[in-house]
Amino acid sequence: MASPSSSSLETTLQRAWQRRGALACALWPLSLLFRALSGLRALLYRFGLLRSTRLPVPVIVVGNIFIGGTGKTPLTIWLADALRGAGFTPGIISRGHGGADGASPSASHSASRSAPRAVTSDSSAREVGDEPLLIARRSGCPVVVGRDRSAAGRALLAAHPEVDVILTDDGLQHYALRRDIEIMLFDGRGTGNGWLLPAGPLREAPSRRRDFTIVNAPELTPALRQAVGGVPFRMQLAGGFAEPLARPGERVPLASLAGRRLVAACGIGNPQRFFALLRGAGLEVLELALPDHHDFLDQPFAALEADCILITEKDAVKCAQIENLKNDPRLWVVPVTAQLDAALAEQIVEKCRGCSTA
Repeated sequence: MASPSSSSLETTLQRAWQRRGALACALWPLSLLFRALSGLRALLYRFGLLRSTRLPVPVIVVGNIFIGGTGKTPLTIWLADALRGAGFTPGIISRGHGGADGASPSASHSASRSAPRAVTSDSSAREVGDEPLLIARRSGCPVVVGRDRSAAGRALLAAHPEVDVILTDDGLQHYALRRDIEIMLFDGRGTGNGWLLPAGPLREAPSRRRDFTIVNAPELTPALRQAVGGVPFRMQLAGGFAEPLARPGERVPLASLAGRRLVAACGIGNPQRFFALLRGAGLEVLELALPDHHDFLDQPFAALEADCILITEKDAVKCAQIENLKNDPRLWVVPVTAQLDAALAEQIVEKCRGCSTA
């Protein structure tokens, strides 16, 4: 769990990263050093001076260059469904909680320190990560987590030889694993102030090559198109229902909750996206933004006066495994589904079919 001071620092940086103000300018020299080091690392992999591994099936990376959440989890689930519908048998790998690659430093480090670990619907979110657990439950695909994604991929293929394409959730900068297709995802924040860490929110330059660009936003404005580059596809998250955490499957329309005392709580990378979805459904909510990957062990809802507390699926997989929360009648989960142009799925499938395997 993030401390109040680290959460406050994160909020300060997120605000600074949206413009080229005094704080961002003060950090700009460090961003030049970051750019040089990350560029050198990429070149070392490109010229074979650092070792990378090719798996015997096509590998698709779903990632971002904007630090924090942009909607990779629902996109990964959508893509797994699209590939399965085209006759493929997808498997999914992820780093899991903790450490580098943009994961929350507050999360448990157990998955990243250990050997590859299979994720099942009964896995502990603290051991395998909240996002991999959600992906395993929603996609029905075999999922393996591990810090070494190459090892995770090999472990997945050994356990599931029927898998003929692997999706890696995040890992755009994990060059130790070779990839056949790169999908770069942005949200409505675009590229922020356009600078690399720590002066801006970017891990790599927006000019970085990729096969597909996707923007998770209500609309693709000219400014947003120009910022992200490429020929972007638009992704929207649809979520018109809620279900009690204690009684999964008992869905009601979000609009039916209007008029109650509502709190919207979420521990995701961009909480405003969740709040906007609820406001779009006509709900008036008290907003409670928690740190990304919040573990909920501090009982953040204990003192809340609310008829309903609306949470994301990502947070629900953790709350459902905490004794004092799993039967709280106030907790309602809001599932979301990614909606994208069918032409995108067709293009990705075509590229997969054209990939040579090792």
